[in-house]
Amino acid sequence: MSCHFIILKEFELYLSNCLNKQIDYLCAMDNNSCIRQQADIKQINRCKDRVSELNGSFDYLSNGLELAGNNVRLKILFLLYEEKRLCVCDISDILGMTISAVSQHLRKLKDRKLIETEREAQTIFHSLTKEYEKMLKPFFKILDENKILETI
Repeated sequence: MSCHFIILKEFELYLSNCLNKQIDYLCAMDNNSCIRQQADIKQINRCKDRVSELNGSFDYLSNGLELAGNNVRLKILFLLYEEKRLCVCDISDILGMTISAVSQHLRKLKDRKLIETEREAQTIFHSLTKEYEKMLKPFFKILDENKILETI
């Protein structure tokens, strides 16, 4: 046998093994698929309608939770929830951060409408919007009761 023939046979065997593994993988994926006897069309349509109806609320909630997912911003939101309103200097002193760093976090929260501002003379006070105050209340209640680790 020539060297080329042996190499071609080895390559053919290699491809065959690869294809067999790919087919085995695809078959395994098929075994993970959903096999149901009968779809509950009423349930599916009810759920589709409900998700569609709440689409704006999902956007609103995910927007808030996305920003609150940052440790510092969550602390800022908690402080604003507890104290109702604070200026950037207060938050800076409480968290031991620079005013510049706190301001960047406040800007993100304000841009996404989680907080609002009110000016009194030269001082700008930050507070939670009523909507996000209501939305975050259950989370902060768990934090306040120091039960977050007990629930995990």
